Amino acid sequence: MEKGKGVMGLGRRWGVDFSDNSTSRDIPDPPGFSRASLDQDDSSLSRQKKDAESNWKAQKAWEVAQAPLKNLLMMGFMMWMAGSTVHLFSIGITFSALWQPISALQSVGKIFEPYKDNKVELLGPKLLFIALNLGGLALGVWKLNALGLLPTHTSDWVSSLPPAQEVEFSGGGVNLG
Repeated sequence: MEKGKGVMGLGRRWGVDFSDNSTSRDIPDPPGFSRASLDQDDSSLSRQKKDAESNWKAQKAWEVAQAPLKNLLMMGFMMWMAGSTVHLFSIGITFSALWQPISALQSVGKIFEPYKDNKVELLGPKLLFIALNLGGLALGVWKLNALGLLPTHTSDWVSSLPPAQEVEFSGGGVNLG
């Protein structure tokens, strides 16, 4: 049997002639279909895709802004576990609690750079990020004060003054007078 011949031997060739230069405009569009609506669908799909990407960027920006809260809670727990005595571990945890927010505050622009878009408002997430990092910084300063490492009395600044005296109350607690 020859290649291209039909089974019955009628000599039919099956094939498609791609050299035909006729355009598809010769064939009318089916009812309910227009080429203009196809172009509009493409533009609406790209607009929807851009809107979805903007929504995703806004959501991720808020997630990045809320990330310091987890760090704040973990650092607070670590400071509580370190205790209130001055030793290497408590000082290391305290300075880590101070360093992390400072370095994060210095790189706010870099952190939110991937989420920049004309449709995404980054002011709210940036303000939340800054506020949470300032809270972490305040927690570190509070721990420094609790350890007695902050100069809070005049005797800490002037060597001729006597140091502050600790007075313990019968009900508990300490008063620095």
